[in-house]
Amino acid sequence: VVPQGQGQPAAPANPQAAEPTPEFRRYDVPEDDDPSWGPDDAPITIIEFSDYECPFCRKWHVEVWPQLQATFGDQIRLVYRDFPLTNIHANATPAAAAANCAQEQDMYFPYSQKLFEMKLNLGKSTYLTYAEELGLDMGTFEECLSSGRYLEEVEADYQYATSLGIRS
Repeated sequence: VVPQGQGQPAAPANPQAAEPTPEFRRYDVPEDDDPSWGPDDAPITIIEFSDYECPFCRKWHVEVWPQLQATFGDQIRLVYRDFPLTNIHANATPAAAAANCAQEQDMYFPYSQKLFEMKLNLGKSTYLTYAEELGLDMGTFEECLSSGRYLEEVEADYQYATSLGIRS
């Protein structure tokens, strides 16, 4: 017999306190045909709502995600959904649209990696520079970017996230 407090967790004084609070509720979040990295059948799927101009999002992509990939390999998958904080990040929506344009040429994650590295200030010239560095078809990319065809998709991701209670 081990006395309580020496090797066993104590029972909660209030059993109601052991129930999850709303901020820890599990949601079944659809992937919504958004870009993903990792095998479709991975047992771990992270659906991330993120902003390309957010320094905390950048830190996660530069420091945490590579560690998760190294640790879990083919057991982990990342689905990226847009959450541009337009009230504080004026370039977040155009950056997300540019990344979606890169997806048309199967270069979403290499392109998004460049955005998160933040070596250049975000803006149209940067989006074009990154597309050129990655060898994208520039005519196709520029047409996509100027058409604004992904702005509704980016906004839809944002609206869905806010419907879940995610706040900017």
